[in-house]
Amino acid sequence: MNNVRTVSDTKRDFYNHHTRPINSIYRRVVEELMVEMHLLSVNTDFKYDPIYALGVVTSFDRFMQGYRPERDKESIFDAICQAVEGNPQQYKQDAEQLKTIAGRLSGRDLVSWFSLPTPHDAGDLYSTVAAISDNPKFKYSRLFAIGIYTLLEQADTEFVNDEKQRTEALKQISETLHLQDDKLQKDLELYRSNLEKMAQARIVMEDAIKAERKKREQRAQDMNKTATPPSGESTQPSDTPKDEAPSSEAS
Repeated sequence: MNNVRTVSDTKRDFYNHHTRPINSIYRRVVEELMVEMHLLSVNTDFKYDPIYALGVVTSFDRFMQGYRPERDKESIFDAICQAVEGNPQQYKQDAEQLKTIAGRLSGRDLVSWFSLPTPHDAGDLYSTVAAISDNPKFKYSRLFAIGIYTLLEQADTEFVNDEKQRTEALKQISETLHLQDDKLQKDLELYRSNLEKMAQARIVMEDAIKAERKKREQRAQDMNKTATPPSGESTQPSDTPKDEAPSSEAS
């Protein structure tokens, strides 16, 4: 009997946890992230790790920027994690811990550390890197790549924005973790490109909202002008209709 969860199972669980409708421009983002996490969760070689968690949290935060209502974002994220039988608090805590560790290092120091990891002051990152480099069946994913990128970004944004330094850093990390460098580089280029496209889509959406708001305000002003009589005229009805002459009694 096949008990492997299907994508339909995961989507159904998601909408059981988050019952409010999802803003149309973000629906594809949510469903693609959920499906990607689902496919990893049912893969026998996949194992959750903090770098992957950082990739999930970062991907969600970046692509969901500008979502309205803002209060729904936490519910959506929690529902995605729960739908793939994960713990949303663990994702958030692991991601925050790695960001804190990376924030204490420079970009070059972080790359050097990956090449020769030591447990000193690195906590879970050390055990994670050691386990991955020793695992010949490690299941690489785009979300893991985003986690690596986020670590570098957290350590030094300028370092990451320099294409030459970024490319060399990712190559060194790929060699240390026995990853396919070309695959990791391509996934991150696509990630950066999609972030730019999403930012542009948000601008278009915000402009459309502003334009619609101005139209509503203009319509409201026009209605007010129509309802308000010119100065000096009264809206009160006359006691005597204009088409009736005053009556007089016959003498």
